This record gives sequence, C-alpha cells and structure tokens, in this order.
Amino acid sequence: MADIGFIGLGLMGAGFTKRLVSCGHRVIGYDAEPARISEAQRWGVVPAGSASEAASAASLVFVCVTTSAAVREVVLGLAANGALAGKTVIDVSTTEMGITHEIAAAVAAAGGAFIDAPVSGGPPAAEAGTLAIMAGGEAGAVESARPVLEQLGLATNMGPTGAGQATKLVNQALCLTNYVICAEGLRLAEAYGVDASRIPAALAPGLGNSAVLQAIFPRMVTQDYAPRGYARQILKDLELVHEASRAQHLAMPMLSQALTMFRLLVAQGKSELDGAAIATLLPEPGAH
Repeated sequence: MADIGFIGLGLMGAGFTKRLVSCGHRVIGYDAEPARISEAQRWGVVPAGSASEAASAASLVFVCVTTSAAVREVVLGLAANGALAGKTVIDVSTTEMGITHEIAAAVAAAGGAFIDAPVSGGPPAAEAGTLAIMAGGEAGAVESARPVLEQLGLATNMGPTGAGQATKLVNQALCLTNYVICAEGLRLAEAYGVDASRIPAALAPGLGNSAVLQAIFPRMVTQDYAPRGYARQILKDLELVHEASRAQHLAMPMLSQALTMFRLLVAQGKSELDGAAIATLLPEPGAH
C-alpha cells in the first residue's frame, strides 16, 4: 500500500479519499478550507497543515482542485519548496492545456514525474472506484501509478503529457451538451403526458441511452438540484472546451449552445446547484 498525499478535499476529493482509504492506503490530506480537513478525518484521512506537508509525507501526490489557476498555484508551490523530488504528481482536475504543460515541466525540473489524469463519473464513481480516468504523461510514470489508478476506475493511457486533458475535453463536449438535450427531452415528455420517470429504463437498451440520461435525467424529473457537482464547474469546463476549439478553429455549434445555456444558469444565481438545474431554464409545458 502507498502513502498518498491528497490536495483538495471537496466533493470529488472526498470521494477519492474515501476510496483510497478503503483500499488500505495511508492518505495525508490538505484543503484550503480547514472544515474539509476535519471532515475527511472521519473516514481516516491523516490531516496535513499545508500542501507541502501532504506531499512530503507521500510518494504519490494527487491534486484535485477546482480551477486551473489553483492547480498551477499548488503544483508550482510544491516544486519551489523542493517537495516533489522522486515523487509522482497526478492532476485529476480538469486543467487548461497550457498550464498542464507548464506544471509538467516544473515537476520534471524538481525531480518528479507528472501525470495529467482528469476523470469522469462524479463523486459517487470516485468513491466506488468506477471512474473513467484519462491519463497523459511519460509511459513509465503512468504504468508505475497504474496499480493505484486502477483502484479508482478504468485508467487508459492516452499518450504524452496533455493527452489526458485533451481526452477530457472530448468527454465534456459529449457529456455536458447532453445535459441540455436531456432537459429538452424532459419537457417533450411532459408536454405529451408521458411519465418522465420511466424514460431512463425505457430507453436503456436503445441508442438514446447515456450515462447522463441514467444519472442526471431522474434528478431533473424530481427537481433534485442538490449538488453532486456544481453548475459553475460545468460552465468552467464548457469554457475550457470553447477556448480549446477556438484555438484549433473548430466549429462546435452544439457546444456553443450549451455554453450559452450554462452561462444563463449561472447568471441567474444558480452556480451552486447541480448541473441538472439546467432544466429550470426551460419553461414547463403549460407555464404561460
């Protein structure tokens, strides 16, 4: 079993650390919010007073924070403090490509290895060990970390540094536009008097099925918008895909529509709700 430093104990970080502790690893955790550190102690995370303290006590260092700027601040700080020599840093956040390459170079210069390993599946999948993990980095580093990564889900080596983040952009384009399509499908079902709660089971064997239909559509039906992930994070990821597509002069009209919808949702003050709340932008049938 490994000693693992884990930086970022929010919704996803909680799922990750619960899983790692249950697999027998010693997890040393840090978060900028002290309450999250205290909470994580309940499931066996060893508290650290700083990111450097968490990294210094571990051979593998996971970074799971909300923004690219936060990833950069954490990793460059660790590199500058000499906390990364001989260690492997695994960024499971969704991070801008330019920052991914910058921090990979900084980790290498500090004597460590770096893997960009964004994930898909949300906190429940992190805790259950059923995430999709998209890894980029030097092949030897990815294979060395594979035993731990595969306790968290299906880990696929997508290529050199940045390939993991590029694959996550594809995932987000497919997944997050589907939130909007599911909301439209819900309103269509309601307009024709269909029991929308039966839609996921009815469509499960067909081509209309998706993970979003099974996990998110039921929340839209019951108007359960308690956050499993935040609308603001979805908006952040859609903005990342938009910028990446613009850099390559790609036409992505469906993604642009989803981006506009989530901008509206956040502008309405609903940033802390689950992404399923996108359904609230579409009037219910008969609401004139």
